[in-house]
Amino acid sequence: MLLLKGCNLLFSKILIANRGEIAVRIIRACREMGISTVAVYSQADRNALHVSMADESYCIGGSQVADSYLNMAAILEVAVVSGAQAIHPGYGLLSENAKFVSLCEQCNIEFIGPNARMIERLGDKDEARKTMRAAGVPVTPGSDIIDDVNEAREKALEIGFPLLVKARSGGGGRGIRRVDRIEDFDNAFLSAKAEAQSAFGDGAVYMERFLHPVKHVEMQLLSDKYGNVVCLGERECSVQRKNQKLIEESPSPAITPEIRKQMMEAAVKAAKAVNYENAGTVEFLLDSNKNFYFMEMNTRLQVEHAVTEMVTGLDVVQWQIRIASGARLTVTQDKVYMHGSAIECRINAEDPDRNFCPSCGTIEFLHVPGGPAVRFDTAIYQDYSIPPYYDSMIGKLIVQARSRELAIRKMKMALSELTINGVKHNRDLHIDILSDPSFVSGEYTTDFMVNFKKE
Repeated sequence: MLLLKGCNLLFSKILIANRGEIAVRIIRACREMGISTVAVYSQADRNALHVSMADESYCIGGSQVADSYLNMAAILEVAVVSGAQAIHPGYGLLSENAKFVSLCEQCNIEFIGPNARMIERLGDKDEARKTMRAAGVPVTPGSDIIDDVNEAREKALEIGFPLLVKARSGGGGRGIRRVDRIEDFDNAFLSAKAEAQSAFGDGAVYMERFLHPVKHVEMQLLSDKYGNVVCLGERECSVQRKNQKLIEESPSPAITPEIRKQMMEAAVKAAKAVNYENAGTVEFLLDSNKNFYFMEMNTRLQVEHAVTEMVTGLDVVQWQIRIASGARLTVTQDKVYMHGSAIECRINAEDPDRNFCPSCGTIEFLHVPGGPAVRFDTAIYQDYSIPPYYDSMIGKLIVQARSRELAIRKMKMALSELTINGVKHNRDLHIDILSDPSFVSGEYTTDFMVNFKKE
């Protein structure tokens, strides 16, 4: 049971509104803190690991996410019936859904994350850009929201090509179009609006200058309810396929101590500009001249949070829970140290040789690598059947070593030891990436996977 001195809130039970490895990760954090856990699951996940690990488990609907993990009423009903005082959303699903957060507040259930207004404000990428610009955080040159294609075309000529048309809402690479020529602009603009409307129910778009080549560098923040903010350093996330991250590392091989200090200060400034609470991530683009620009702020736990945990020794999930309980941050900026280097590889059940086609089936044999500073966050086990309804990520392999060179070597060793039989996966692709001269040098950028050719 989590009891914090001087706090009015007491969490004895937390509901995890998620599935897969992140649900398992949160349950483990709660166990260490002496907090009981409540799992929710779909019909397809009745044999899932998080279901058996939690103290209580409830089926909330059918196999499709809309019938279960996005079923707000069912999740809240379980929270009330089970007596859970708080809900941890993990990442994805309802983690950045302002309506769900509002419903939690109405049910007197603590949402472990920022409040609804904060999610709305930062989820509106147009408003977020304006807020950051006003706070003195560098922002990529571009436009505000434009609805009319003719007006947008004129503004595009001012910004210059190439540029990006981007959805105001949502994420995951949807509602984004790169435009290299004015002749292609109208179709890209209207296509982005249509996709954004379909995916997020919001067709509003804006434009940004397309910076290239760039690195994708993000800063992890913790912010309490009393205005205290601490930055836990950066994560390099430039190895991506279709805007989805594959490999993350910390520290970034491109960041000098001076640039790191400037980016950390900008990230803290961004959080304070909106009075942010709980864990959050400020994402930046870093160009070849070491200029960095605000891209967006994620109001949730990131998939790659374990990289930061490995280099700082801090448990981000436990701090999320403490902050939601009303605790003050006891971590100060001068006490944040990055020890060595950490790398994370996302293990996806997909076939790289068949255009990354998702792979489902039964895990016939599983061997997880071990050794000092080797961590495999997963929810799979031998004889587990991977359902076809959800994200293809089945695990995250993370290692830490004294230097980046040693971390790369350790990760390659751990990957070669990882054995998952019964489904196709991308382990060998990761080994190839880690051996690529561009990755080894640290000079890779966000277009790495476009140019990468598997031997």
